[in-house]
Amino acid sequence: MSASTTKPPASPSGLTLFKKLWPMARPDGHLYVASLVSAPLLVALNLAQPYLLKVAIDDYITVGKLDGLQTVALQYLATVILGFVLNAVFGLATAVAGQRLIRRLREAILKHLLSLSPAWFDTRPAGELLTRGTSDVEALGETVSSGVVTIVMDVLIVFATLAAMLWLDWRLTLCLFLLAPPLVGVIEICRRGLRKHFNGMREGISAVNSYLAERVSGVEILQLFSAEDASSRRFRALNRPYAESTIRSNVYDALMYAAVDGVGSVAFALMLWYATSSFGVGVSAGLLVAFIEYVNRLFTPLKEFSGKIAILQRASTALDKIFSLLDETDHIPSGALALPKPTGSVRFEDVRFSYKPGPPEADILKGVSFEVKPGQVVAIVGATGCGKTTVTRLLSRTYAGYRGSITLDGVELSALRLSDVRRAVASVSQDVQIFPETVRFNIGLGDPKLTDEKLMSAAELVCADTLIRGLPGGLDEPLKERGGNLSVGEAQLFTFARTMAYDPTVVILDEATASIDPVTERLIQHAIERILAEKTVIVIAHRLSTIQAADLIVVMHQGEVSQMGTHEELLARGGRYAELHDAGFSS
Repeated sequence: MSASTTKPPASPSGLTLFKKLWPMARPDGHLYVASLVSAPLLVALNLAQPYLLKVAIDDYITVGKLDGLQTVALQYLATVILGFVLNAVFGLATAVAGQRLIRRLREAILKHLLSLSPAWFDTRPAGELLTRGTSDVEALGETVSSGVVTIVMDVLIVFATLAAMLWLDWRLTLCLFLLAPPLVGVIEICRRGLRKHFNGMREGISAVNSYLAERVSGVEILQLFSAEDASSRRFRALNRPYAESTIRSNVYDALMYAAVDGVGSVAFALMLWYATSSFGVGVSAGLLVAFIEYVNRLFTPLKEFSGKIAILQRASTALDKIFSLLDETDHIPSGALALPKPTGSVRFEDVRFSYKPGPPEADILKGVSFEVKPGQVVAIVGATGCGKTTVTRLLSRTYAGYRGSITLDGVELSALRLSDVRRAVASVSQDVQIFPETVRFNIGLGDPKLTDEKLMSAAELVCADTLIRGLPGGLDEPLKERGGNLSVGEAQLFTFARTMAYDPTVVILDEATASIDPVTERLIQHAIERILAEKTVIVIAHRLSTIQAADLIVVMHQGEVSQMGTHEELLARGGRYAELHDAGFSS
């Protein structure tokens, strides 16, 4: 079959998806059992009430016999009170179970996202992932609270009510059965339509969330270039499919509700006609009242069934999206070997790498080889796109899948435990990440082993302690999103302190001083010279002052190492480094 005619894989059925969900719901199995146990008792009480009305009318009221009527009335009152209690138990159990399931599912989504390779996030919009953990999970929680378990009770009510009606009078019940085929047909048509348009709604809201997240994060640029109108037009275009799918789903939902309501009215009319016609001999007033009550109780869940089918369809679509995310397996593989006391010896040997599968000529790195000894400061320089950052990403195991050999303390990187590599190798990037949390969290990232003394010690190493003491709240000072209440240099000092708090052996500075004022850069350079003499430091920088201080300079060009040596050696040798120097490193 050609690629153009290949059909996409079919979505799993709702039952299959809910089976996959059960392991997360199992810890609250006792709540589901409580719901299921109370359901048949509630159904029995609902069935008893119309029958007690029939008895009161036929056996007491119509014959003028009042003795014993109070007993029937008390029995009716008892069923109402007991039904209220059981209904409260049923509702509370399903609500608690639903909220706990939402909590577990959100925790599972976040844990899974944090375990995925950073390369996986390169092609996924943040808004789409936000939708998975918010609105999709909410749709599922709504189903657990008012969908799956209540549908079980609704089914019990329908079948038990029909059985009671058949027992009381099969002829009146037959009037109702005549309307069943068209009702079932309408419900099935609407169910399929709802499933189709709920898929469209989920895809639409993901696109809307992604667009909003991107535009909010770049609002300053949009305003500076007067791109507000263009962004609004694009948003309207993205929002239209979501709105159309929502409207169409509402049409199917309304059609299903109207069909159930209409059939119920027709059923009343048929029973009244039959009871008052010559065919309805033997139909008493009490029996007719009981049947009207039974039909009310029969069509109430059927009316709600349309809404619950809508909830189930939303949940099924949401589950499909959620499990598609949870089934992602793009993880950085971890080796089994431990690295108890790393010394910081790094070696690249004929390393080749490509971000996407392709022919060898498409590699970003093409046979990179160099060695970094413990305690050295090594600078990697080259034009934009030559592979400098890719080298450091492979060393920190941000990306996997390289060919050749990368060793840390003589052990192949891929054979080491991922946690040990991440403990030994840490990065300070030019892209500063500040969380809307306290200074303490931004440096220690919530690690309970990092006491305030250790955090301040790390801050002192990078000359950030004076900055922290100058804040009104010190370590408890809240920081704004993206470091909105800090200068670029101050935010970079905090990220540098974060790196040093974890006491790595190898420190990667990926153009970490490129956006910092000269005063702050001198603080960081002083910290490097004073504190990191015992560590391996790999610097990616364009600034001449940073490069000149390196013990070794690795010059890269188009994914290859073209030169290596000290600043003086490379200038004397000429070639690519001299060209970069003459072109003007930042001073």
